[in-house]
Amino acid sequence: MQKLKPLAAASALLALTACTTNPYTGEQQASKAATYGAGAAAVCGLVGAIDSGKHARNAALGCGIVGAGVGAYMDVQEAKLREQLQGTGVQVVREGDNIRLIMPGQITFQTDSYNLRSNFYPTLNSVGEVLAKYADTTLRVTGHTDNTGSRQYNQTLSERRAASVADYLATRQVARERMLVQGMGFDQPIADNGTAEGRATNRRVELYILPRAG
Repeated sequence: MQKLKPLAAASALLALTACTTNPYTGEQQASKAATYGAGAAAVCGLVGAIDSGKHARNAALGCGIVGAGVGAYMDVQEAKLREQLQGTGVQVVREGDNIRLIMPGQITFQTDSYNLRSNFYPTLNSVGEVLAKYADTTLRVTGHTDNTGSRQYNQTLSERRAASVADYLATRQVARERMLVQGMGFDQPIADNGTAEGRATNRRVELYILPRAG
């Protein structure tokens, strides 16, 4: 019975903030909890916030019966990641029930290196903390480069950079078997490789956080 009081209080708080300022971005918006159904999604979000691992997943699945579940489970992770990564340079992008983290190369690695910058460790520590707590997801770690140099060189560099991020997260209690690690070389640019700014944007590692099927 002791858990019911914080549960009720936090559920009420989530419902009240459905149409107020987002505490992580400062933007006015309707909360995703409201989209999934205010009462059910608020409870699901709270369960995800106070529990981890199998318990949280089971609670989320139970909430799925009333239409919340997976969305609410991912909502909580998104909010925590935005809070932890604010001001770090890492972008948090929500795409349906998936979350994508974009880690720019200039803050992650030295030029032409796959060794992580030591001052990026605290950022990855924050990411790892959330991923370890909300373990019922699969992860795709993808390296990308600009088009300077040969295709083979960039393919290898992108693979090694993705592996460096995955290996570090594994030291933060994120299970390696959850991760698919891949390099895309320069085949998936998000900016113009014809400019220095565009090439800098294309040098990145992306981490996709995906709900586990079934």
